[in-house]
Amino acid sequence: MSSPRVETISVGDWQVVAIEERRFGMDGGSMFGVVPRLLWSRKITPDEENRVPMRANIFLVRTGDANVLLDTGLGNCLAPMDRKIYAPTGESTLEDSLAALGLSVDEITHVILTHLHTDHSNGVFSGNPDRPDLRFPRAQHFVQSDEWDDAMHPDERSAPVYHIERFTRLMDSGRLTLLQGDQQVMHGISVAKTGGHTRGHQGVRVTSAGDRFFYYADIVPTRFHLKGPWVSALDLYPVDTMKAKRALLSECCDTDTVLGLCHDTEVMMARIVRHEKWMDAVPVDSVPVPVVR
Repeated sequence: MSSPRVETISVGDWQVVAIEERRFGMDGGSMFGVVPRLLWSRKITPDEENRVPMRANIFLVRTGDANVLLDTGLGNCLAPMDRKIYAPTGESTLEDSLAALGLSVDEITHVILTHLHTDHSNGVFSGNPDRPDLRFPRAQHFVQSDEWDDAMHPDERSAPVYHIERFTRLMDSGRLTLLQGDQQVMHGISVAKTGGHTRGHQGVRVTSAGDRFFYYADIVPTRFHLKGPWVSALDLYPVDTMKAKRALLSECCDTDTVLGLCHDTEVMMARIVRHEKWMDAVPVDSVPVPVVR
């Protein structure tokens, strides 16, 4: 496996670092919902089991006073069912990627989780999946209260991607803050509740010295999902996803906002450009960070 990608951009006085935390596979039909395979397979090639390649791209905001992690990826604290669902390859790169930036897991101060599906939140944990430790022991973790309630009381459809026993460890640690709707987490960093993918899904908005970076996770997981009806079959409220996506992409176009893409295999951070009939994701100029393996 080649070295994971770690890229950084300046957002005002701050830095935003995109980290390819892990590679995995996902059923193509799950990722593209009602879009026929005939169409989506022209964009991304599935394997013999109909899985398409995915990346768990996560983002680190470095303010000088805080190190804020936006989602945590799959991590290494995986049970056999997790591996069956996500078909991950290799190991989590996060510790090595942080080391390349001169950081350790102990220096992460905040973890903002867009939602609690395994591919976005399981990196919170380390060690034995049945008796996990907190991977970021000094960080405060932030999630929408609706998302937390649904994760702790999953239905039959959601149960495979929510892990009550692991989340209980986080709750008992005293390092969990439940948010109610749109809220400021700290100066320059706020969350916006979107719904759509899950009832409590949220996006993160970062603003510094007039520059803006948004991370809306599974509202726009890849550049192929810029089209309105290209919505994952995993979205519980697809009409809400389309509504949130429409507003988000228009705002990004109008304000020159950089958007983070959580599962794209090539583009981790992009500006959204409006053409006559469609929108496009244009990669931003970023600085690669060498990763020591």
